[in-house]
Amino acid sequence: TWTLYTVFHINPLVAIVICGPLAFVLGFILHRTLFKRLLSSSASPGIFESNSMLASFGLLFIIQNIAMIGWSPKIRGYSYLAFPVDIGGALFGANRLVTMAFALIIGIGFYLFLARTRIGKAIRAAAQDPTTAGLMGVNINLVLAICFGLGAAMAGIAGALISVSYPVNAAMGLEYTVIAIIVVVLGGMGSIPGSFIGGFILGIIGSIVTYFDVSLALATYYIIFIVLLLVRPKGILGK
Repeated sequence: TWTLYTVFHINPLVAIVICGPLAFVLGFILHRTLFKRLLSSSASPGIFESNSMLASFGLLFIIQNIAMIGWSPKIRGYSYLAFPVDIGGALFGANRLVTMAFALIIGIGFYLFLARTRIGKAIRAAAQDPTTAGLMGVNINLVLAICFGLGAAMAGIAGALISVSYPVNAAMGLEYTVIAIIVVVLGGMGSIPGSFIGGFILGIIGSIVTYFDVSLALATYYIIFIVLLLVRPKGILGK
């Protein structure tokens, strides 16, 4: 997004339309070439989950280092909608309001996609019971590849939206990945409304902590994650 805006002068919000599909294609290909093989070679779902997580973190570091070669480790940013908006006497950055609006629209749209469309229902069925879903005619390999592509697309869109409000660098992926995992666990695995609630709670806590000391924000997230695993590992809306 930074390159599209600074070099080609493409609006960052328009760049989402480019980054999202490109990330989807990359995720789809990665599943077909790597994770499909891991699934077929794993003796049990637990082994596949462990192997796929290790492979995912390995890919993260590979892609991160490739990005460092292409863009260098420098922190980069650009000014877009960098003016305040007065809402009820409180000032908010216009870029952050736009980011929040896009995040809500995309999140609600994805929820409706999973709940109302045939592909969405097939994805949910494959996630809950892949064996039975396969017997009912669901193409499990295709559905899993689509899921992986959608996950990559969401990551690409999230990166584009983050760049609108914050400086970015090639090594930022791991930090946001950890935060995303904490949000999902806090809200409840498999619950999109729970993820919204988890993100809202974590955002408020992060803002309060950042007010006192910016360096303590990430440590606070880790503490919340550990306490959550001990007290309520299923999350707020987890079943």
